[in-house]
Amino acid sequence: MSAYTALTLADISTREAAVIAGVSRATATRKPRIAVEDPPPVPAPANKLSVAERAHILATVNSKDFVDLPPVQIYARLLDEGVYLCSISTFYRVLEENCQVKERRRIARHPARAVPELVATGPGQVYTWDITKLAGPIKGKYYDCYVMIDIYSRYIVGAYVHAHESGELAVEMMKEIFGIHGIHGIHGIPQIVHADYAEENAKPRNLPAAHAPRGIGLLSSA
Repeated sequence: MSAYTALTLADISTREAAVIAGVSRATATRKPRIAVEDPPPVPAPANKLSVAERAHILATVNSKDFVDLPPVQIYARLLDEGVYLCSISTFYRVLEENCQVKERRRIARHPARAVPELVATGPGQVYTWDITKLAGPIKGKYYDCYVMIDIYSRYIVGAYVHAHESGELAVEMMKEIFGIHGIHGIHGIPQIVHADYAEENAKPRNLPAAHAPRGIGLLSSA
Protein backbone atom coordinates (compact mmCIF):
# COMPACT_ATOMS: atom_id res chain seq x y z
CA MET A 1 0.00 0.00 0.00
CA SER A 2 2.95 2.33 0.54
CA ALA A 3 3.89 1.99 -3.15
CA TYR A 4 0.39 2.91 -4.22
CA THR A 5 0.42 5.90 -1.92
CA ALA A 6 3.75 7.09 -3.30
CA LEU A 7 2.51 6.77 -6.89
CA THR A 8 -0.65 8.73 -6.21
CA LEU A 9 1.41 11.46 -4.56
CA ALA A 10 3.45 11.65 -7.78
CA ASP A 11 0.30 12.70 -9.72
CA ILE A 12 -0.30 9.23 -11.17
CA SER A 13 -3.93 8.28 -11.55
CA THR A 14 -5.36 5.85 -9.09
CA ARG A 15 -6.09 3.34 -11.87
CA GLU A 16 -2.50 3.27 -13.11
CA ALA A 17 -1.10 3.34 -9.58
CA ALA A 18 -3.21 0.32 -8.63
CA VAL A 19 -1.99 -1.61 -11.71
CA ILE A 20 1.63 -0.73 -11.00
CA ALA A 21 1.38 -1.53 -7.28
CA GLY A 22 -0.48 -4.76 -8.03
CA VAL A 23 -3.43 -4.05 -5.76
CA SER A 24 -7.10 -3.57 -6.40
CA ARG A 25 -8.09 0.05 -6.73
CA ALA A 26 -11.14 -0.60 -4.55
CA THR A 27 -8.91 -2.01 -1.82
CA ALA A 28 -6.42 0.80 -2.20
CA THR A 29 -9.00 3.57 -2.03
CA ARG A 30 -11.03 2.06 0.82
CA LYS A 31 -10.86 4.12 3.96
CA PRO A 32 -9.07 2.35 6.77
CA ARG A 33 -11.31 1.16 9.59
CA ILE A 34 -10.83 3.15 12.73
CA ALA A 35 -10.48 0.94 15.74
CA VAL A 36 -13.20 1.57 18.31
CA GLU A 37 -11.96 1.67 21.81
CA ASP A 38 -13.92 0.04 24.57
CA PRO A 39 -15.86 2.58 26.58
CA PRO A 40 -14.45 3.24 30.00
CA PRO A 41 -16.23 1.45 32.85
CA VAL A 42 -19.02 3.42 34.42
CA PRO A 43 -18.06 4.33 37.94
CA ALA A 44 -20.33 3.17 40.69
CA PRO A 45 -22.56 5.94 42.08
CA ALA A 46 -21.44 7.40 45.34
CA ASN A 47 -24.77 6.60 47.01
CA LYS A 48 -24.84 2.94 45.96
CA LEU A 49 -26.19 0.71 48.70
CA SER A 50 -23.85 -1.80 50.22
CA VAL A 51 -24.66 -5.49 50.63
CA ALA A 52 -25.43 -4.96 54.30
CA GLU A 53 -27.80 -2.08 53.53
CA ARG A 54 -29.66 -4.15 50.93
CA ALA A 55 -29.98 -7.00 53.41
CA HIS A 56 -31.38 -4.55 55.97
CA ILE A 57 -33.96 -3.28 53.45
CA LEU A 58 -35.01 -6.83 52.59
CA ALA A 59 -35.35 -7.73 56.26
CA THR A 60 -37.45 -4.61 56.84
CA VAL A 61 -39.95 -5.27 54.03
CA ASN A 62 -40.26 -8.91 55.16
CA SER A 63 -40.78 -7.99 58.80
CA LYS A 64 -44.06 -8.65 60.56
CA ASP A 65 -45.15 -5.02 60.31
CA PHE A 66 -44.57 -4.64 56.55
CA VAL A 67 -44.85 -8.11 54.99
CA ASP A 68 -48.48 -7.46 53.98
CA LEU A 69 -47.81 -4.02 52.46
CA PRO A 70 -46.57 -2.88 49.03
CA PRO A 71 -43.36 -0.81 48.81
CA VAL A 72 -45.30 2.45 48.39
CA GLN A 73 -47.03 2.03 51.75
CA ILE A 74 -43.84 0.77 53.41
CA TYR A 75 -42.03 3.89 52.20
CA ALA A 76 -44.78 6.19 53.52
CA ARG A 77 -45.01 4.49 56.92
CA LEU A 78 -41.25 4.61 57.42
CA LEU A 79 -41.26 8.33 56.63
CA ASP A 80 -44.02 8.83 59.21
CA GLU A 81 -41.73 7.15 61.72
CA GLY A 82 -38.83 9.39 60.69
CA VAL A 83 -36.92 6.60 58.93
CA TYR A 84 -35.59 6.81 55.36
CA LEU A 85 -34.05 3.64 53.99
CA CYS A 86 -34.21 4.16 50.24
CA SER A 87 -36.49 5.33 47.43
CA ILE A 88 -39.58 3.45 46.32
CA SER A 89 -37.86 2.26 43.14
CA THR A 90 -34.97 0.90 45.20
CA PHE A 91 -37.46 -1.05 47.31
CA TYR A 92 -38.71 -2.67 44.12
CA ARG A 93 -35.18 -3.33 42.84
CA VAL A 94 -34.18 -5.07 46.08
CA LEU A 95 -37.34 -7.17 46.00
CA GLU A 96 -36.80 -8.06 42.35
CA GLU A 97 -33.21 -9.16 43.05
CA ASN A 98 -34.63 -11.61 45.59
CA CYS A 99 -37.58 -12.74 43.39
CA GLN A 100 -40.14 -11.18 45.72
CA VAL A 101 -41.97 -8.83 43.36
CA LYS A 102 -45.15 -10.84 43.89
CA GLU A 103 -47.51 -11.80 46.70
CA ARG A 104 -45.23 -12.08 49.74
CA ARG A 105 -47.82 -13.10 52.31
CA ARG A 106 -48.28 -16.65 53.49
CA ILE A 107 -51.25 -17.77 51.46
CA ALA A 108 -52.87 -21.14 51.89
CA ARG A 109 -52.06 -23.52 49.07
CA HIS A 110 -55.02 -25.71 48.34
CA PRO A 111 -54.18 -28.95 46.56
CA ALA A 112 -55.80 -29.56 43.23
CA ARG A 113 -58.98 -31.55 43.51
CA ALA A 114 -59.92 -34.22 41.06
CA VAL A 115 -62.99 -33.36 39.05
CA PRO A 116 -65.66 -35.96 39.78
CA GLU A 117 -66.86 -37.88 36.77
CA LEU A 118 -69.27 -40.70 36.14
CA VAL A 119 -68.07 -43.71 34.19
CA ALA A 120 -70.30 -46.52 32.96
CA THR A 121 -68.80 -49.72 31.59
CA GLY A 122 -72.15 -51.20 30.59
CA PRO A 123 -75.83 -50.41 30.22
CA GLY A 124 -78.03 -49.95 33.27
CA GLN A 125 -75.25 -48.57 35.50
CA VAL A 126 -75.62 -44.79 35.28
CA TYR A 127 -78.72 -42.86 34.24
CA THR A 128 -79.00 -39.12 33.71
CA TRP A 129 -82.19 -37.12 33.62
CA ASP A 130 -83.24 -33.59 32.79
CA ILE A 131 -86.24 -31.48 31.83
CA THR A 132 -86.55 -29.74 28.49
CA LYS A 133 -89.16 -27.40 27.10
CA LEU A 134 -91.43 -28.52 24.25
CA ALA A 135 -93.34 -25.99 22.16
CA GLY A 136 -97.10 -26.39 22.36
CA PRO A 137 -99.73 -25.88 19.69
CA ILE A 138 -100.28 -22.28 20.78
CA LYS A 139 -97.63 -19.57 20.66
CA GLY A 140 -96.16 -19.03 24.11
CA LYS A 141 -97.45 -22.38 25.41
CA TYR A 142 -94.76 -24.87 26.46
CA TYR A 143 -94.75 -28.31 28.04
CA ASP A 144 -92.06 -29.90 30.20
CA CYS A 145 -90.54 -33.13 28.94
CA TYR A 146 -88.96 -35.30 31.65
CA VAL A 147 -86.28 -37.47 30.01
CA MET A 148 -84.01 -40.14 31.53
CA ILE A 149 -81.17 -41.62 29.46
CA ASP A 150 -78.70 -44.43 29.96
CA ILE A 151 -75.33 -42.69 29.49
CA TYR A 152 -73.64 -45.87 28.24
CA SER A 153 -76.09 -46.95 25.53
CA ARG A 154 -77.73 -43.50 25.04
CA TYR A 155 -81.03 -45.33 25.31
CA ILE A 156 -83.99 -43.26 26.51
CA VAL A 157 -85.28 -45.33 29.41
CA GLY A 158 -88.10 -42.90 30.18
CA ALA A 159 -89.77 -39.81 28.73
CA TYR A 160 -92.85 -38.09 30.12
CA VAL A 161 -94.55 -34.82 29.18
CA HIS A 162 -96.29 -32.67 31.79
CA ALA A 163 -97.72 -29.19 31.94
CA HIS A 164 -95.29 -27.96 34.60
CA GLU A 165 -92.11 -28.80 36.51
CA SER A 166 -92.60 -30.69 39.74
CA GLY A 167 -90.40 -32.78 41.98
CA GLU A 168 -93.31 -35.14 42.68
CA LEU A 169 -93.75 -35.82 38.96
CA ALA A 170 -90.06 -36.58 38.63
CA VAL A 171 -90.28 -39.02 41.55
CA GLU A 172 -93.24 -40.78 39.94
CA MET A 173 -91.19 -41.13 36.76
CA MET A 174 -88.35 -42.70 38.71
CA LYS A 175 -90.71 -45.05 40.51
CA GLU A 176 -92.11 -46.31 37.23
CA ILE A 177 -88.68 -46.70 35.64
CA PHE A 178 -87.02 -48.33 38.66
CA GLY A 179 -89.97 -50.49 39.54
CA ILE A 180 -90.57 -49.81 43.24
CA HIS A 181 -93.63 -49.47 45.46
CA GLY A 182 -95.44 -52.28 43.65
CA ILE A 183 -94.93 -50.88 40.16
CA HIS A 184 -93.23 -53.31 37.81
CA GLY A 185 -89.91 -51.97 36.60
CA ILE A 186 -89.29 -51.63 32.90
CA HIS A 187 -85.51 -51.22 32.83
CA GLY A 188 -84.41 -52.10 36.33
CA ILE A 189 -82.57 -50.01 38.90
CA PRO A 190 -79.29 -48.25 38.00
CA GLN A 191 -76.42 -47.72 40.41
CA ILE A 192 -76.28 -43.93 39.99
CA VAL A 193 -78.74 -41.32 38.73
CA HIS A 194 -77.20 -38.02 37.64
CA ALA A 195 -79.19 -34.77 37.54
CA ASP A 196 -77.80 -31.84 35.57
CA TYR A 197 -78.26 -28.57 37.49
CA ALA A 198 -76.52 -26.37 34.95
CA GLU A 199 -79.22 -23.71 34.96
CA GLU A 200 -79.16 -21.52 38.05
CA ASN A 201 -82.91 -20.83 37.93
CA ALA A 202 -83.91 -24.48 37.51
CA LYS A 203 -84.84 -24.85 41.18
CA PRO A 204 -87.66 -27.41 40.65
CA ARG A 205 -85.11 -29.83 39.20
CA ASN A 206 -83.38 -29.96 42.56
CA LEU A 207 -86.45 -31.34 44.26
CA PRO A 208 -86.12 -34.97 43.13
CA ALA A 209 -82.71 -35.21 44.77
CA ALA A 210 -84.41 -34.59 48.12
CA HIS A 211 -87.46 -36.73 47.31
CA ALA A 212 -85.68 -39.54 45.47
CA PRO A 213 -86.92 -43.04 46.28
CA ARG A 214 -85.13 -44.49 49.30
CA GLY A 215 -84.21 -48.01 50.27
CA ILE A 216 -83.23 -49.31 46.83
CA GLY A 217 -79.43 -48.74 46.95
CA LEU A 218 -79.63 -45.78 44.58
CA LEU A 219 -76.98 -43.05 44.61
CA SER A 220 -77.82 -39.50 43.57
CA SER A 221 -75.28 -37.43 41.61
CA ALA A 222 -75.57 -33.77 40.73
